[in-house]
Amino acid sequence: MSDAAPSTAAKPPWHFWVIGIVGVLWNSVGAMDYVMTQTRNEAYMKAFTPEKLAYFYGIPSWVVAAWAIGVWGGVVGMLLLLLRKRAAVPVLLASLVGATLTFVYDYLLSEGMEVMGASGAAFAGLIIVIALGLYWYARLMRRRGVLR
Repeated sequence: MSDAAPSTAAKPPWHFWVIGIVGVLWNSVGAMDYVMTQTRNEAYMKAFTPEKLAYFYGIPSWVVAAWAIGVWGGVVGMLLLLLRKRAAVPVLLASLVGATLTFVYDYLLSEGMEVMGASGAAFAGLIIVIALGLYWYARLMRRRGVLR
């Protein structure tokens, strides 16, 4: 007889693995952007205009923290999802909140629209929509018993 408790978690559907892996990759791109920007990586930052550099280097600490929570929460949340851990849900919620706070600062509280333009705002909006979708998906998988 085994001492291990039997697993009562539901079997993940096929799309669980696709969404999980794509979600990790998507959020990893954001994490790489965060690291390159925060470390002021010269090779990466040379693609930015002087106005964008001044903007990014002048972001307040609370926004940098929200951005970090957004990107790293997304990476960790998706890894937790792939590990089928219920903790993925609150971590992905924190990621969504971080991304939303960053958007609010960039496009409502600062001159981000002038610096990054409508295409930057559209992409930032897409980030929030994806973060919302990943959070919703994790909640669905928790309700279906896939996450333990």
